[in-house]
Amino acid sequence: MRQYNKRFLIPALIAGSFFTFSCSDDDPDPIITEGIEKSSLVFTEISGGDELSAHGDHFHGITSAIEGESFSIEFDAEGNAISGGHLHLDPDGFYKIELQVWDYQGNRIEGNYLKDKATADMYKAFLLGGDFILNPETTDETGAIFQPRDLTYGDGTEVNGKYETTGVLSYFTVGESNEGGTTSVSYVLREFSSADTKATVERVDWNSNDYTSRFPGKDVLTLDFEIHAEHDHDH
Repeated sequence: MRQYNKRFLIPALIAGSFFTFSCSDDDPDPIITEGIEKSSLVFTEISGGDELSAHGDHFHGITSAIEGESFSIEFDAEGNAISGGHLHLDPDGFYKIELQVWDYQGNRIEGNYLKDKATADMYKAFLLGGDFILNPETTDETGAIFQPRDLTYGDGTEVNGKYETTGVLSYFTVGESNEGGTTSVSYVLREFSSADTKATVERVDWNSNDYTSRFPGKDVLTLDFEIHAEHDHDH
C-alpha cells in the first residue's frame, strides 16, 4: 500500500477546505438586525376657516383645525423616496406632517425619539433646501412655515413650548411667495452632541443651510423628496 507523508497531507487538506468555503458563490447575504429599514412622511391637509392662519414663524388655529385628505411619501433605508417622492402642494394649503419609522423587525420606532424629555432634548427636525422665502420675511404672511409641534412625550408628560418640540409631528405651508417650480428638500432629524443645543434652535432655523455648524451633532435620518407648489394641482 502506498504511504503518504502526514507532514504534507494535513496542511493540504486544510488549504483545500479553506479554498472550497472561501470561493463559494452561495454564501448568504448578511442579515441586518439594527437600524432603520424604511420611513414615511404622512401629509394631511387641514382647514379651519379664518381661525387657521400663518402668523410670523408659526400657525394660529391648529388645535381646532379639521383634517382632510392624507397622502404619504415612502422612503428606503437610505432615505431615498420609493413612492410619492414628487409632491404637489397647494401653496396656500396647510399640512400636518407625521414621521413614521420602522426597524428591521417591522416595529414602529419613531416614538423612541420622544420617549421622555431627556431623550427628546437630543433631537430636532429640520426641513432643508427649497430656497424658501420664510413667512417672517414677508409683509403679507405669504411665506413658508415649518413648525414642529409634538404635544406629549412617550411617558405621558407634556411637551412644554417651542424649544422642547422635536418635529416627529409638525405643520407646514409653502406659502404664496414660493409658488411655482419644483424644488428639492430634505426632512432631517438631527441628533445633537449636547442636550443644551436644542434650546438654541429658533423656529426660523428650520431651513438654515448652516445648521451643521450651528447645531453640532449628526443626522440620524435624511429623507429626500421634491415639492411642486402650484394652485389647482393634484397630488
